[in-house]
Amino acid sequence: MAEGISLAEQGSIAKEFLVGLLASMNIQAEISVKELDEETVELSVNANPPTELGVLVGPRGTTLQALQEVTRTVVQSKSPARTDRILVDVAQYRERRVAALGRFAQQVAGEVVETGEERALEPMSAADRKAVHDALTENADVVTRSEGDDPRRFVVVAPS
Repeated sequence: MAEGISLAEQGSIAKEFLVGLLASMNIQAEISVKELDEETVELSVNANPPTELGVLVGPRGTTLQALQEVTRTVVQSKSPARTDRILVDVAQYRERRVAALGRFAQQVAGEVVETGEERALEPMSAADRKAVHDALTENADVVTRSEGDDPRRFVVVAPS
């Protein structure tokens, strides 16, 4: 836990900010706060139907990343010390994205094993690169590494 305000208080501040933001956008949604561990709180934004939440996710989750950063900044501005990790998810986007990247990574790994040639993937966010690395960590036939500099950093999948 960060010095200053508790993780629960950080979650409350973040939720208050998101409630106000959604209200200003005329978006009806529920926001739940969940402490994932001692240093991480996740705010989940959900609506039924979730179609109007797409504006909060944006292409490849870029708007969601920005929303998370703004939310974190708001919490940090109200804390006398550093804050813990604050995650924002909309309509289970992150969960679905990690699953899709895992399937993609396994497919690429199969191609790398078959051809014996390494393959560089497109540039990805740090979270997406982590999902690819995690998906292939148990695969003894391939190794992964990140190369390049942000925002053009990418994963390379190579035969082991």
